[in-house]
Amino acid sequence: MAEREQQHVRVAVIGSGFGGLGAAVRLRRQGITDFVVLERADSVGGTWRDNSYPGCACDVPSHLYSFSFAPNPEWPRNFSGQEHIRAYLERVTDTFGLRPHIRFNAEVRGLRWSNSALHWEIETASGALTADVVVSATGPLSDPKLPDVPGLDTFPGKVFHSARWDHDYDLRGKRVAMIGTGASAIQIVPAIQPEVSRLTLFQRTPPWVLPRADRKISAAEKWLHTKVPATRAARRGLLWGIRELQVSAFTKRPNELGLIEFLAKNHMRKAITDPGMRAALTPDYRIGCKRILLSNTYYPALARPNVDLVPAGLTEVRGATLVAADGSETEADAIVFGTGFHVTDMPIAQRVTGANGTTLAEEWKDGMAALRGASAAGFPNFLTLIGPNTGLGNSSMILMIEAQLNYMVDFLRQLDVLGGKIALTARQSAVDEWTRKIQRRMERTVWNTGGCDSWYLDANGRNTTAWPGTTAEFKKVTRQVDLAEYEVLRPPGAAVGTSGSARAEVAV
Repeated sequence: MAEREQQHVRVAVIGSGFGGLGAAVRLRRQGITDFVVLERADSVGGTWRDNSYPGCACDVPSHLYSFSFAPNPEWPRNFSGQEHIRAYLERVTDTFGLRPHIRFNAEVRGLRWSNSALHWEIETASGALTADVVVSATGPLSDPKLPDVPGLDTFPGKVFHSARWDHDYDLRGKRVAMIGTGASAIQIVPAIQPEVSRLTLFQRTPPWVLPRADRKISAAEKWLHTKVPATRAARRGLLWGIRELQVSAFTKRPNELGLIEFLAKNHMRKAITDPGMRAALTPDYRIGCKRILLSNTYYPALARPNVDLVPAGLTEVRGATLVAADGSETEADAIVFGTGFHVTDMPIAQRVTGANGTTLAEEWKDGMAALRGASAAGFPNFLTLIGPNTGLGNSSMILMIEAQLNYMVDFLRQLDVLGGKIALTARQSAVDEWTRKIQRRMERTVWNTGGCDSWYLDANGRNTTAWPGTTAEFKKVTRQVDLAEYEVLRPPGAAVGTSGSARAEVAV
């Protein structure tokens, strides 16, 4: 029997979270149907599929945390829970007819650029294929980070990360240790506190926590947003505008954040009466340096009699005994790690081999860098969604994703205009100049000057995660591809005008 010919597609999208599904919708709307979405799991949803821990919810208002082309007038709350956001993504998948394009259980194991064929060779768990263009939408919050704690393998109880919650393990009546005080932990703590016998929270650094203005969205509001779409758009616009006005305090004038710190401290004092605990929960860095968290239940949960706060990190495990950096010891039946994700060292980068035979991880060993957050030098026809320096500290990442989708669409349009078998690769000089501008602006931001060590910073202390501007500005700089920032690649021996060069330089 003849071997089946390997499939070739114009575009391969990696991941089916907001980025991957958004890319698929935009491709179909552009009339491009020759694409696949490669998903390692058996369903869509990305981080909203993986993070199903108790209390999981979004800290961005629902009407802003959704696609502009797929509004949802039926959001149940101001801040929707994980189950509602995942259901929304399932509806987007069906509404726009994306399922025929999705390959589930198709984890990408390797991508290699072929200089001769000018396409990507892709190995997945479900087989191999090739693609002219790859759009990586794996997201920065997809691969959990577990600390290397000495003796952890000796722990006789249950151990799991918040993003890999074990729903078959019953926490009722157990002694549970929560490691970390990030966005996941402050939702998990109040959710499990009433059912565990003892909850010990290991806190290396206290977060700044503000009140969460959450409530049910009334039936009248839903009716109005359904019948009069302009009201829904106005609500979204107001939410967006308020956050745009906040940006300058984070990026240019961090000293203006003192009032917000006062509100956060007052929020804590209402629930925490013990002076010692107040001191332990008060950050010593500027608000905004780390991600600002929202909760009305976190501090009250910490004040409950079955909760212990250990103001130190976990340093060692001796069987069922957990040892903190301050020398204190705690007995536990289960350990839950809320220790974040591989953000500045995304695992997908180890699997992508570019035109020079080096991996993206090797090229990024001194820090992630990509032109307009999308194109890395040496990786032709490869675009990253939510790439370097596209993260936000106060608004919706969906706005940034949609801006990058505009860039993706224009990238494909430029390939069509140039014609033939062709590829675009970002010039190293363009990537370097873009990165210099970003890092220069980053110097005065609260993330760099606030006095904290956050997941925004890489191993070299450089902020390769956040965007130092407004979402409107990012939308403007990603509206279209500037060909002067790219080199045009053609197959070896292909004619380019009067030249047979395989690499055609685009005039600056």
